[in-house]
Amino acid sequence: MKRSRNDNRVKRHERVRENVFGTPERPRLCVFRSSKNIYAQVIDDVNGKTLAAASSLDKDVKAQAAYGGNKEAAKLVGEKIGKVAKDAGIDTVIFDRGGYLYHGRVKELADGARAAGLEF
Repeated sequence: MKRSRNDNRVKRHERVRENVFGTPERPRLCVFRSSKNIYAQVIDDVNGKTLAAASSLDKDVKAQAAYGGNKEAAKLVGEKIGKVAKDAGIDTVIFDRGGYLYHGRVKELADGARAAGLEF
């Protein structure tokens, strides 16, 4: 039986997660993308804590972008996660693209986070 594209993505993400690990000094910026929204979290894997989070469902992002499933919304989410992480004292992160290609919405989110001052 043929696996779905999302099953392939999950397998890719599991392989990547064997090496990509967030520490308190350099947490992991994790991206999840659905068809209608995009989500980002800054995670400390050592303590199992989410240090910062942003999504296209947040009120301030939703006010600027009517639809959460496009590149404009992804850039806004990237800028917001960068700002929230900076407020939490986080400067550098490890980027975890979640098994997605570094293209389109994932790339826009990363560019927005870099524009907000996160380094990765």
